[in-house]
Amino acid sequence: MCGIVGYVGNKKATPVLIKGLLSLEYRGYDSAGIAVIEDGKLLVMKDKGRVANLQEITDSINPDATIGIAHTRWATHGKPSRENSHPHMDNSGEFAVVHNGIIENYHELREFLTEKGYKFSSQTDTEVIPNLIHYYYTNGVKTNTPFLSAVKSAVDDLRGSYAIEVVSSLYTDTMIVTRKDSPLVIGKGNGENFVASDIPAILSYSKDFYLLDDNEYAVLTADSINFFDSSLSEHSKPIKNIEWDATAAEKNGFEDYMLKEIYEQPTAIRETIGAHFHLGEKCDFPEIDITADYLKTINKIYIIACGTAMHAGLVGKNAIERLCHIPVEVDIASEFRYRNPIINEKTLCIYVSQSGETADTIAALKLARSKGAKTLAISNVIGSSITREADYTVYTHAGPEIAVASTKAYTSQVVLLVILAMYFAELLGTTEQSILDNLKASILDLPTAIETVLDQTEQVKEFANKIYTEHDMYFLGRGTDYCVAMEGSLKLKEISYIHSEAYAAGELKHGPIALIENGITVIGILTDPDLVEKSISNLQEVVSRGAKTFIITNQKLTNTSFDFIINIPETESIISPIVSIIPLQLLAYYISKNKGLDVDKPRNLAKSVTVE
Repeated sequence: MCGIVGYVGNKKATPVLIKGLLSLEYRGYDSAGIAVIEDGKLLVMKDKGRVANLQEITDSINPDATIGIAHTRWATHGKPSRENSHPHMDNSGEFAVVHNGIIENYHELREFLTEKGYKFSSQTDTEVIPNLIHYYYTNGVKTNTPFLSAVKSAVDDLRGSYAIEVVSSLYTDTMIVTRKDSPLVIGKGNGENFVASDIPAILSYSKDFYLLDDNEYAVLTADSINFFDSSLSEHSKPIKNIEWDATAAEKNGFEDYMLKEIYEQPTAIRETIGAHFHLGEKCDFPEIDITADYLKTINKIYIIACGTAMHAGLVGKNAIERLCHIPVEVDIASEFRYRNPIINEKTLCIYVSQSGETADTIAALKLARSKGAKTLAISNVIGSSITREADYTVYTHAGPEIAVASTKAYTSQVVLLVILAMYFAELLGTTEQSILDNLKASILDLPTAIETVLDQTEQVKEFANKIYTEHDMYFLGRGTDYCVAMEGSLKLKEISYIHSEAYAAGELKHGPIALIENGITVIGILTDPDLVEKSISNLQEVVSRGAKTFIITNQKLTNTSFDFIINIPETESIISPIVSIIPLQLLAYYISKNKGLDVDKPRNLAKSVTVE
């Protein structure tokens, strides 16, 4: 969840590091820090709170150092404090480390080092790392690369996940980085090199990246990058050009990233559709080698994800089952991996993750591969861990998503899952081509439909003004409208801190209706023509008990007593969740704004969840 930045080059390191940390604020954090090598010594600057607090410290010192490492921390071991902030140094003050991830055996490593005379000033798991490096540097086997060997020996003792940057006052022009189950990328420059946990942090400096693999080491100077495997054998590595526009991560006149990203959804969907299909032509996924013969051997598809991506998976399940007639099960990654799922070579597992670095999802993917299943990753981040672990990968093209609460990545995931379902259906011949052609036409119309909904923003804002002080809300829907209800409820919880629950509308009378009382707000989604009458009946039950109702629909409603209705364009029911979620994203946004909250960086949450 934390953010990492590193720089070694020919200009002042601190401004580069601060800029990188600011671009990673969306990941969620509670403290920040920097370590540079100034006049042959390590200089550590860190503090609790925002990067702005750290910047005040660095501006007052204004070091001339041209090498440094930086970090934003999200507390796991030890409360948010200056002492627990990264970077951490060893007792001698010769090695400094920043670390993302969790060291599961840090207690025993701490006991070992304490017995050797080392003292600790923080509660973190990370502090064992620089002290282990120092221990092996002074007590290890001498080699012609003592710094790298010491880092490798220390890392060999670690159990858990990590992305690590190390600098030393003994090697004033060198940085060493390594990773396991936590993201780390290296940006190549001219006379300077960059390190980050996420591409947008250094995208303004470089478009050429090395994507570090698990258990791989890189040694960086201003003019060189050398790669080593887990046995420290040197090897070459391909470079990857990233086409993202760095300005896409700027607000461009919007008050918040979340609002900008809501309004970017028409473009994100156009980009995600890309060249996957044209009217009158079959769908095409040249990046995956999935054939009709293979699909005919499948007896089940799993879609595995977390949070918002799991909600996208629920919409994808509906599309695949309806179009392909293959049973689909959607599972939460953190549950899937621990329940001994029934997987074999006749199972296709689809993994959905915006960042491609979600720890539980990656672990679930590795489990499926170990059981012989084929794996397919859907991610928004090129070269992310999940895309390198999976057998096949398809990308959404939403561009950088900075706000913690996902909007454009979610709708892009849903679009891609539906297109994938059409692709499978065309390979299998399970759905009439005329039905698929109509669906394709509707998908191509989605950007315009979303723009029509965005034109009603003021109406959503008006309702948000009426209800933002409430403490409980309920979302109801049937079929895919229930999937939308779950995602809308999550958005509200994430950024407004209002308690909300989503229920299948037909389940209302089986318990939840006991919670409905005079003045409570109930939000209903009504887009499926086959289910709308039944859903209206369920909603009338809450109206009769005094609830206020906010309805999102593409159906013609008559003789209803709902308080507030947002009419959205009618479209195929398979893809209606892509349109009906837009008002709920806006509603959550404006409720949060009315409450004066930080929309882009809600408390306790992080964009990329790289710990279990």
